[in-house]
Amino acid sequence: MTRTLGLVSVLAAVGLLPRLSGKDPALTVLRARSAEQEPTKEALDAVRRDLGPDAGALSLLGSWADDLLHGDLGTSWVSGTDVLPSVVAGLQVSLALMGAAFGVAVLLACALVAPVLVRQRASAGAWPAMLAAVPEFLLATVALLVCGVWLGWLPTSGWQGPAYLVLPALALGVPAGGLLGRLVADALPAVLDERWVELWRGSGVSRARVSAAALRRVLPPLVPQFGMVAVGLTGGAVPVETVFAVPGIGRTALGAAKSQDLPLLQGAVLALLLLGLVTGAAAAFTQRRLLGPALRDASLNLPSVHPVRTHPAIPLTLFTALSAAIGWGLLRDPYAVHTTDRVAAPSWSHPLGTDALGRDVLARLGHGAGPTVGTAAAVCLLSLLLALALGFLPGVAAGAADIANALPPVIVGILVAAVAGPGTGGAALAVALISWPPLAAHAAALVQEVRAATFLTAQRAIGAAPLWILTRHVLPSVAGPVARHALLRLPGIALALASLGFLGLGAQPPAPEWGLLLDESRAYVERAPWAALAPAVAVALLAGLAASGAAYAQGRKAVKETPVGS
Repeated sequence: MTRTLGLVSVLAAVGLLPRLSGKDPALTVLRARSAEQEPTKEALDAVRRDLGPDAGALSLLGSWADDLLHGDLGTSWVSGTDVLPSVVAGLQVSLALMGAAFGVAVLLACALVAPVLVRQRASAGAWPAMLAAVPEFLLATVALLVCGVWLGWLPTSGWQGPAYLVLPALALGVPAGGLLGRLVADALPAVLDERWVELWRGSGVSRARVSAAALRRVLPPLVPQFGMVAVGLTGGAVPVETVFAVPGIGRTALGAAKSQDLPLLQGAVLALLLLGLVTGAAAAFTQRRLLGPALRDASLNLPSVHPVRTHPAIPLTLFTALSAAIGWGLLRDPYAVHTTDRVAAPSWSHPLGTDALGRDVLARLGHGAGPTVGTAAAVCLLSLLLALALGFLPGVAAGAADIANALPPVIVGILVAAVAGPGTGGAALAVALISWPPLAAHAAALVQEVRAATFLTAQRAIGAAPLWILTRHVLPSVAGPVARHALLRLPGIALALASLGFLGLGAQPPAPEWGLLLDESRAYVERAPWAALAPAVAVALLAGLAASGAAYAQGRKAVKETPVGS
């Protein structure tokens, strides 16, 4: 029911886009067809006759739904061609790119998890968190310049063969691999401390078999995350597809939204939603198969909490570096323009150089910390609270999460901006609407395992009240891992806000917001890489600080709660 309602709601919102934005679709389509033609009354009336009766959004939505039942996605308003071939072609390209990027992500995640299996202990997770925070569009631009332009190893744009997959797959797969590696590495140490591992080792079982069994043990609650990452690599690849001119489904949807080509936009969004639903169903089936009969028989034994005790010097060093740069930048003017110092290299007068207008990069970095980190933290907290609430309603959460996760931030940002207008608030709302599904899926998977645990059956047998079980057992077992997951996604939320700012839907120039700094510097990253590296390194430091700080706080709390002599 929730999947059906979500699907209908999203498609209706897309169909109402002209009415929400207040723009005349006939004028938009005329400009898309011929930018030189004057928008005379006769020309607009001719476009309206082509679009349909009165070009009304509701009537067009109804006729589109009727055609959909007959297997027809309609005709493009701009090109006049059938929508279905364009959607199928874009989806095929995006699926191929998703497969390659997901392969890169899995390989990188394995490399990040391998040290945990070898050392048999956890790490603070700062490096995986930093990798997860690498801006995809910046990584794509650097890869294009280095591997494509300077070295000439790989093609830089288009889609004509396997070689065109490599650079986009790397740009998408590295951040995704950092995220997946961090999630698995965070869950492994508790499993490796379980009694069965000690018994297997004492019985002479090889390290490889123990490691494989431990991985299978931690995968069930993380399988939904793998599915969501795969879907995100398809619909969320718009910036990377734009950099490399890849004709994927995300870029198709963005182009249709800009030109208000509603039939093509509805077809692309429908394809993304169906992909999300299929992937979500496959992930749920895989999760149940991994859990096996233990889920049905309520005989799961949950791993005990195994806090990571990181050295305080790690978060302290990251905090010092980040706060020093921000504090120094706050003492400078972020809006002062020096035309004679445009794209100047770092010097004593400009420690991080200047941008294309001669503005001090350090000053803009410092003054942009508040709106960037504050907005991302607020969205992250809202997503966490919503995820914990929906985690106890897995039937509702799963359906809504599949729909929300399949939507690219760009499409949601366009719909929100049509109502509220472009700005930081609208971008934050758009990101908040789609940032909770991974956390809700993680919470729902953990709740499912906790409810099937043997100790919870014993609590019910001795007459424990449901509220007591919820507050003392279920919620503490779920809130900690999901909160750490939310912290890991904080830099990613900041980058989602950045991508909306790049498209004119978020923070507006000349605001010194970190995402906007990244986007503004992308055009001249070859001549002035410091302008892009400064906000990128700041986001990476924020990710490392969030991961190592959470690990240190958790480890310190565990030490305080351990009884003396235990």
